[in-house]
Amino acid sequence: MNGRRRPFLRPTTTARVAACAAAGTLLISGCGVLSGSSNGARDEPITIMTWAPDDTNATNMPGMPAMAQAYARWVNDKGGIHGRKLRVLTCNERNDSIAAAQCARRAADEKAVAVVGSYSQHGRSFMSPLEAAGIPYIGGYGLSEEEFSSPFSYPVNGGQAALLAGNGRQLASVCGAVSLVRPDTIAGDELPELLDAGLAEGNRSPAADIRAPEDASDYTRQAQQALSGAGSGEGSTSGAGTGTGVSDGTVAHTTGGGPGCVTAALGKRTNTFFDSFRRVQEDDSRVRIASILGSVRQSLVDSTGGRDSALEGTYATGWYPVAEDPRWQPMQKIVHDYAFDDNRIDIADPGVQTTWIAYTVLRSVLTSLDPGEISAHAVRTTLDHGHATDTGGLTPKLRWRFQDLLPIRDYRRIVNANVTYQVVKDGKLVTVHQGFVDVGQTLVNRKAA
Repeated sequence: MNGRRRPFLRPTTTARVAACAAAGTLLISGCGVLSGSSNGARDEPITIMTWAPDDTNATNMPGMPAMAQAYARWVNDKGGIHGRKLRVLTCNERNDSIAAAQCARRAADEKAVAVVGSYSQHGRSFMSPLEAAGIPYIGGYGLSEEEFSSPFSYPVNGGQAALLAGNGRQLASVCGAVSLVRPDTIAGDELPELLDAGLAEGNRSPAADIRAPEDASDYTRQAQQALSGAGSGEGSTSGAGTGTGVSDGTVAHTTGGGPGCVTAALGKRTNTFFDSFRRVQEDDSRVRIASILGSVRQSLVDSTGGRDSALEGTYATGWYPVAEDPRWQPMQKIVHDYAFDDNRIDIADPGVQTTWIAYTVLRSVLTSLDPGEISAHAVRTTLDHGHATDTGGLTPKLRWRFQDLLPIRDYRRIVNANVTYQVVKDGKLVTVHQGFVDVGQTLVNRKAA
């Protein structure tokens, strides 16, 4: 032998069928030929998985798998992808690292071609099984470092990194001192640095970092700490501290004045925190509240009083246009027509919106492939080679070539660092700044921890 490996010759379909027939296994699907089928994989459903936590004591995101199922019903009702049905598997990630890994291994066992539009903070647990199986992860919620470092991940937004940096920029123009209340978790440990990067652009001091359990039923102690931390921002509410926030995407470089602000990023427990905060705050209105989308949603404003909600005036930073924007109408129609009475789907939930955008990317990729070539490897290769997806203006055109990746430390898979500025006004989340605000450079320039 000369040390060279013999080239691997892929057997032809005819040869494989002959081999199976010789073994008496022609009708066994393991040979790649389905019973009653004459063209093998071209007739098989295309398997996808979407996971998210449900029925837990922390953040639950049941709308994401529900949106995935509605999307599949719509696609299949329209003839599928090249005549092949979409088969969407769902998995309860339970906010648990073991369950997240089990979901990923199930995706591998079921030969999923992608995991799409999913939520988990346990990237260390789920990404390795996906990488081992060669399965791409499209449009996760952006909670874990692995979603922005693994070459198998294709995020459709800037994750919590963009939200926190954007929230910092938004608050820098309207607040004095800021307190951040965030989960006492590995994912939560990254948030203060990101918020501070946005605050620094407005010459604001770093936020007071208030750690909180993500499954608590009362946050009185954290509310007291947050109020104390934001209290140094008391003073004149003129100038930067008035109005409804940034009006153009730029940050006013001011060093003093403005009300103190408390921003919370506790997911679905944010309302629990705000309940505790209102009791501690009493009638002191000198401290304003803020959050990131996903923590403050229109449904939460409605359930807490609408126009009379204590959330009136709350600043919020999101990834996408507000839910009433006409660019969401295609999603809204599909939810109306194919989700039936599924009340898990809130069209204003950024998790649901992310799932819609992620499946838009997937469908764009699958329709570009030959029906017999669809596989996890083909999806990944197509994305790596520059396939672009138009999301109807909900994001920039999404593409993951090397030159599209932003040079952001720890988040090198980000291709979309846009955010939107919103505020609760007359009981509605409304846009403060028309269009997107790009916080990519804010993330690039942030100081090392």
